[in-house]
Amino acid sequence: MTDKLFIKTNFDLCTGCEICQMACSTRLLGGCNPHRALLHISHTRENLYHFPTVCNQCSNAYCAKVCPVNAISRDTATGAMTVDQDLCVACGLCGRYCPTHMIHVDPDLKKSVKCDLCKGNPQCVKACPTGALELVRVEEKR
Repeated sequence: MTDKLFIKTNFDLCTGCEICQMACSTRLLGGCNPHRALLHISHTRENLYHFPTVCNQCSNAYCAKVCPVNAISRDTATGAMTVDQDLCVACGLCGRYCPTHMIHVDPDLKKSVKCDLCKGNPQCVKACPTGALELVRVEEKR
């Protein structure tokens, strides 16, 4: 058995403030650009509901299965699926097969990017003022 971390979303606690996206983009890019964050918030019903979407760190990760150069693998420390930027050829297959669309080719980096749980210390979870994002540890049977 191994431990796997993932971010649980509590949409009923989300206010749509987008602070999580600011924290994520700052960590990824060194500057704030919420539109390039590795999580997404859908605002629905005239901003009554806000649905944060994050990478599920799937046990049966389609992004890794379709990668033609095996650039996506599971980090043994966190259980997160990670992209090896040196191997990635930016073909975009991973994004086409991701059921939550949480991996994509970054237009500036020219490589696929996705949440890697900030190496076990996700900045989005730390920044969320309402607890809408929660880091959860589960034991996985192999």
